[in-house]
Amino acid sequence: MENGRGRLIQKLRGLQKSGAKALVSYLMVGYPTFEDSLEAFRVVLREGTDILEIGFPFSDPVADGPKIQRAHEVALSNGIKSKDVFKASSLLKEEFKDVPFLLMTYYNPIFRIGLERFVKLAKDNGIDGFIVPDLPPEECEELKKVCEKESMALVLLASPTSTERRLKLICQYTDELTYFVSLTGTTGEREKLPLERLRKNLSLYRRVCKKPVVVGFGVSKGEQAKEIATMSDGVVVGSALVKLCGERKFEELAEKVRELKESMLSPSYSP
Repeated sequence: MENGRGRLIQKLRGLQKSGAKALVSYLMVGYPTFEDSLEAFRVVLREGTDILEIGFPFSDPVADGPKIQRAHEVALSNGIKSKDVFKASSLLKEEFKDVPFLLMTYYNPIFRIGLERFVKLAKDNGIDGFIVPDLPPEECEELKKVCEKESMALVLLASPTSTERRLKLICQYTDELTYFVSLTGTTGEREKLPLERLRKNLSLYRRVCKKPVVVGFGVSKGEQAKEIATMSDGVVVGSALVKLCGERKFEELAEKVRELKESMLSPSYSP
């Protein structure tokens, strides 16, 4: 059984081999309650989420828009701590062994608990890697070393303002996958995405980096996912799923994941 970085590599290779695109689904542990969040995670996994992004509640989520900020607040007010996040990931990994789990956390909780202890705890509880939105490539070396020691993945973010030089640096440190932010600003559903600009940004990325790239921030509809899948290796969807989970609309949540998955079937790739 692959684990950690190996599980992510295996998943990405399998998708590429079959010509499929990755659906990365984000939800927050403890929102609107711990049990409801577990149910929501199970729904998105059952419906075919390829990579699960597990939200770790934090008091100052600077990269997140209103819906996910609210999820952070409610989860914290529910008393959700790191042990609850790891309990959730452990329970879910028992049921969905082949799905890579990426923990989306700000750097402060990692630093507070201690890099080695945090990474080991995560590994022991079914996490395969980390996305740390406030950790730039220039400052990631220490965490990267700990992740390498434990065979865990560290997925870095690139943005529309990333220069060619910075993209090379991101590519050097990111593990097997880059998370490309579609627009400047915070997460959240958008009616329209800057697709032409995104196409140019991803074209530059492809010139300097051969690692797969998924696109997130603002993606909420099948049509958007379809467009983005033509120029990337997959999409990240968060706010739209968090909203449905917060309203306990689990059937609609299942439908949303099916809509996104179906929309990404066999898109024509045009870098």
